[in-house]
Amino acid sequence: MVPHKFLSVLKGLLKTMTSEQKSEKRGFEAEVAKLLHLMVHSVYSDQEIFLRELISNASDACDKLRYEAITKPELTADDSDFAVDVLVDDANNTLTIQDNGVGMNRQDLIDNLGTIARSGTSNFMDKLTGDSKKDVQLIGQFGVGFYSVFMVADSVLVTTRRAGDEEAWSWSSDGDGSYELNSAERDTRGTTITLHIKDEAKEFLEGARLKNIVKTYSDHIEIPIRLTLPASGDGEADVETLNQGSALWMRSKSDVTEEQYTEFYRHVGHAYDEPAHTLHYRAEGMLEYNVLMFVPTTQPMDLFDPARKNRVKLYVKRVFITDETSDLMPGWLRFMRGVVDSEDLPLNISREMLQNNPVMTRISSAVTNKVLGELEKMAKKDSDKFEAIWENFGPVIKEGIYEDFERRDKILALSRFRTTHGDGWTTLTDYISRMKEGQEAIYYVTGGSLDAAKRSPQLEGFKARGVEVLLLSDPVDDFWLQMMPAFEEKAFQSVTRGAADLKDLGDAPEKEKDDAKEGELTTLNLLIKDILGDEIADVRVSDRLTDTAVCLVADDSGMDMHLEKLLAAHKQLDSVTARVLEVNPSHPVIKAMAAQAGTDGAADTLADPVKLLLDQARILEGEALDDPAAFAKRLSDAMTKGLA
Repeated sequence: MVPHKFLSVLKGLLKTMTSEQKSEKRGFEAEVAKLLHLMVHSVYSDQEIFLRELISNASDACDKLRYEAITKPELTADDSDFAVDVLVDDANNTLTIQDNGVGMNRQDLIDNLGTIARSGTSNFMDKLTGDSKKDVQLIGQFGVGFYSVFMVADSVLVTTRRAGDEEAWSWSSDGDGSYELNSAERDTRGTTITLHIKDEAKEFLEGARLKNIVKTYSDHIEIPIRLTLPASGDGEADVETLNQGSALWMRSKSDVTEEQYTEFYRHVGHAYDEPAHTLHYRAEGMLEYNVLMFVPTTQPMDLFDPARKNRVKLYVKRVFITDETSDLMPGWLRFMRGVVDSEDLPLNISREMLQNNPVMTRISSAVTNKVLGELEKMAKKDSDKFEAIWENFGPVIKEGIYEDFERRDKILALSRFRTTHGDGWTTLTDYISRMKEGQEAIYYVTGGSLDAAKRSPQLEGFKARGVEVLLLSDPVDDFWLQMMPAFEEKAFQSVTRGAADLKDLGDAPEKEKDDAKEGELTTLNLLIKDILGDEIADVRVSDRLTDTAVCLVADDSGMDMHLEKLLAAHKQLDSVTARVLEVNPSHPVIKAMAAQAGTDGAADTLADPVKLLLDQARILEGEALDDPAAFAKRLSDAMTKGLA
């Protein structure tokens, strides 16, 4: 039998489709328009994922209403049995997916179907590659899986009514870059999505095909998913419940297959990749809760969104509560996806009441420790797997060193780093085991990228003596170093700050030529200081340079240069302090200038070369020059003299 409530919804839908109403036509935002073009012209082989996305959205709508009904039971008083119905009308080439969930009002339709509203989507246009298969897989990460319907449908009609509202609305589009909004008639709450299937996609009107898709992708969904096929002859329509309908996280691990884990991960994380790691367990004792969480294989699109929202869903006794609480998982684990289901929190708890709730705090702490322990175990047993995860999420995990006082030591010990020792990852423990005799500090250099850090001229002397240096290129590195000045009693020391003092570390590099004479160098340094004035803090001979003529370093009591630049760029500092200019006594340019420093008129003769050296040092640091025109003129004059 076809459920009576379905007949009433279908009746309202037909009235909406045939009534002549004044339409409001609106254009999609630019990102949606481009996404729609991608969907309409897609040749993606896994087109079946559109049904997974629609069923997942319908399930979420039911979860949201079930939560709202805890404090407003009248919202479900007339119908408390949630379900998702999939209905086939092959005579009209339509496939309908409907739910009796929370529904939408007019503004919800505009926000959810006319705009990519989820955080992290500002970079959507930049992420498109032009490769349809790769680009289609972005839609789940953006939380806009609804638009995948245009892979199989040439037009879509959405009719919906928000729970508690009297007014219903319809949304329709053929994927041409615009959509229409109408007032509509609908007797019940919820949403009905009707797809007019393309001729080349009629396989999605076949019962066996639909059953297989639901069984593959949506078997874990707790509410019933019913398939209604057209009546044969004079018989009645065939209605069949397709899914097992039990919460996957409540099952024993031995009863769940890898395929089921993967599809649940894709459902709960709106993802298209496979999980890199699965964590499934039940905690019993003073607190009881179930956890099913995943580490993604690829970075979620909102990973570095300033909001730093976690995407782990909180349930209480199988009732969805929220996926936007910062109290469930710390910000440094925001890449995790999955579910935590508590038996101890009250069902009627509000999202506001979750903050500082002692039960919530204890669950969060225990789950965080469990995740950290799992990562530690993986790092020991399967370093390749862990390093693949670190490659994607290391910059986020290291945020915990800065903000998680309780766990910062463990996180730092777990952390992996690039160094001048080789191309692979290393731990700080391994770094210490390779330290030179007499070396008391862990040396590091920070930069805007790994390549920039590798190119730092301040590394030259360390490399020449075989002293290993950490290459730090994540923005958070500058900040956690302020919270953790040492590891295993070895202080962290920036190679761009203070005197290098390398004379006692390693073997000094062999020099093809002698240094400039000491007296001439002293005169040159005084002359440089006089010419540059307040632009530099001091001038000194460098033992960290082997190939480059000059470099800039921070004074012993100064701030690391890269950190200072970051703070200045974010308006946290009014200005950058003057740096120390170090000169390489064995460089031909420095030797030639030193030889002239004591001659008559040297201040005038060397003024431009000295300023060029400072400009060169600033360029090597990636800094903008104060006066590019003056630099160009000085460089042009120097070239002219050299070629004359």
